[in-house]
Amino acid sequence: MVVSGEITTIQDALATGLPLREPPIIDLLVPDLLEEVIDIHMVQRMSDSGRRVRFAVTTIVGNGNGIVGLGRVSGKLVRPTITKALDRAKMNIIEIRRGSGSWECSTAVPNSLPFEVSGRTGSTRITIKPAPPGVGLVTNQVGKIMLKLAGVEDAWSFTKGQTQTIYNFANAMFNALQKTTTTKLLPGQDDFHNMVKGVKQE
Repeated sequence: MVVSGEITTIQDALATGLPLREPPIIDLLVPDLLEEVIDIHMVQRMSDSGRRVRFAVTTIVGNGNGIVGLGRVSGKLVRPTITKALDRAKMNIIEIRRGSGSWECSTAVPNSLPFEVSGRTGSTRITIKPAPPGVGLVTNQVGKIMLKLAGVEDAWSFTKGQTQTIYNFANAMFNALQKTTTTKLLPGQDDFHNMVKGVKQE
């Protein structure tokens, strides 16, 4: 469908509801995609043949304009595993809603999130709240990377549970961002919070 020209944007591809199975399609539809490796750690396992070592890699991709993806892959070699993790993040890409949901905000620019969202992975729980312009991203380094790649400029995050596991934290935040598009809105709420879904057209 992409090759034939039926689908020309990432929004069209996501709207079909079909899974994205080929990373080159994402590269074609989102040419300005940025990539970040946020975690590489060694996993050791004892077996009958001895100690087996593998590497777990977690990556984030995004265009800084409403598109973000998260991927995690394990493998024997670091470089190929990074490539596979980036491909996984591209195939796990989502759109998010942005807006000016803070009661302190009087701007019409969608600098933050339109409303409070929460996500959970394992014991890690995270809540992201809208913030007015100038606050910045009040979260840890992993959270800053994900929110920046998603196109969020100002936000507060609050966490509970075990937050030292990088993948659990990143996945909990990813689940929270996903709820910006799955949450049902009241009539007129999108205009009230200056919402924009996915890529903002200049």
